[in-house]
Amino acid sequence: MVSIEGLAVEFSGTTLFSDISFQINEKDRIALMGKNGAGKSTLLKILAGVRQPTRGSVSAPRDCTIAYLPQHLMTEDSRTVYEETATAFAHLHDMEREIERLNAELAARTDYESEEYMRLIEQVADMSEKFYAIDLTHFEEDIEKTLLGLGFSRSDFARPTSQFSGGWRMRIELAKLLLKKPDLLLLDEPTNHLDIESIGWLESFITNSSAAVVVISHDRKFIDNITTRTIEVTMGRIYDYKASYSPYLILRRERREQQQKQYEEQQKMIQETRDFIERFKGTYSKTLQVQSRVRMLEKLQLVEVDEEDTSALRLKFPPAPRSGSYPVMMDGVGKRFGEKMVFRNASLTIERGDKVAFVGRNGEGKSTLVKCIMGQLDFEGTLTLGHNVQIGYFAQNAASLLDEELTVFQTIDEVAKGEVRTKLRDLLGAFMFGSPEASTKKVKVLSGGERTRLALLRLLLQPVNFLILDEPTNHLDLKTKDVLKQALQDFDGTLIIVSHDRDFLDGLVTKVYEFGHQRVREHLCGIYEFLETRRLENLQELERRA
Repeated sequence: MVSIEGLAVEFSGTTLFSDISFQINEKDRIALMGKNGAGKSTLLKILAGVRQPTRGSVSAPRDCTIAYLPQHLMTEDSRTVYEETATAFAHLHDMEREIERLNAELAARTDYESEEYMRLIEQVADMSEKFYAIDLTHFEEDIEKTLLGLGFSRSDFARPTSQFSGGWRMRIELAKLLLKKPDLLLLDEPTNHLDIESIGWLESFITNSSAAVVVISHDRKFIDNITTRTIEVTMGRIYDYKASYSPYLILRRERREQQQKQYEEQQKMIQETRDFIERFKGTYSKTLQVQSRVRMLEKLQLVEVDEEDTSALRLKFPPAPRSGSYPVMMDGVGKRFGEKMVFRNASLTIERGDKVAFVGRNGEGKSTLVKCIMGQLDFEGTLTLGHNVQIGYFAQNAASLLDEELTVFQTIDEVAKGEVRTKLRDLLGAFMFGSPEASTKKVKVLSGGERTRLALLRLLLQPVNFLILDEPTNHLDLKTKDVLKQALQDFDGTLIIVSHDRDFLDGLVTKVYEFGHQRVREHLCGIYEFLETRRLENLQELERRA
């Protein structure tokens, strides 16, 4: 369907990748993997046609519809949510006009036997089949289903898009793309702004769709559930695996082990050849053999070993004072904003050492209750913090609180204490600040995602006994998430985590608080046990079944 031939991208004297070729077939569901900076987003932009390669080409059939969701979307619009989403069908009017034009051309021509006439007939037939396959009589229902599936309520439909945050505007854009029923869907981190139920809905949509999909995601469970093929971008080239993410990891490890073996054998041969040259370079009878070996070494193509996954790096929390037995106790806690009741009568007790998850649809009060615990909002009822509780809080605005004049290294150097100071460079690398250039950048020049990662690392290096993390994994790659998850599992304090990342929560939390319909319900189990006991394959049915 889409053919990529000899693709190369070079800038500032650096080759991002060279001579990449592969094919995207109908109904392919491809995960694009590789470390940050390997060129995944750049490759996706080239496929979408929003960026041109240095060399090479991307070719697709003329009637192939490609839809692209970028990682960062900056748009302004005065339409309502419903009106903006309905623009997804504007291309159908263009298609209808094109079919009419082609039919008029066919009616006017008399060269019935020509190749051109037959080509026009095929073109009209293909376009008509696509056009009439879309049942426009139900487009209002389709818009409604899609918006509700992505977490909007019916009361949101008439609100201007300007009233919504960037994350919600991203959902509107995603709704438009899905409603276009494209042949190829390109998604760059689509789950970053979705709650846990909406991710489940999107998984179901993609797996039941006939579109081909290429997705970049750091949500391991999401890509495992939706993809059947993995293309890894590494060291300027690609490896294509006919497998989803988990089997790919095994195949990748086997490939690297094979590369390592070949590398060691080649290095041994090179050393033996150099020893021969050095030993006999002045011997007349061996001149031809020496010259032959010199030429062989000059032409030898060196075996390269792919970059090693250093996810085994461990982040150890500094020791913190012991808190009381019950860091948080609340009875009859409720919160309303004006006429809107967010939740009521929340009564729960969190014990020292508990690791709990707050889950539920966006807007049901997860972050609001966290702010009540932090003392940032007033509330109804009683909420008591235990003895000697020292809270470390990561919120979505944590990045904006950093000192912009400090460098990346200075930002963590000023809070790190004890043994962890010997591993600051390694930790910076795990959070994608490994190069000297990255660690000496000032905070004020960092992107939003970079600031978020830095704020999270800074928090983890401070001696606290109660961590509250609100969506901490949105800007972390899989390796960094593994480092963070291991650190949180080793953390001997108390943890509340608001997250939509099921794989991250799995094995980390032992208690789940479910937010929905103005209630907070306690489930004494892990995330997948919670899903199982609720008889759900994913959390998309929570609101309907509650």
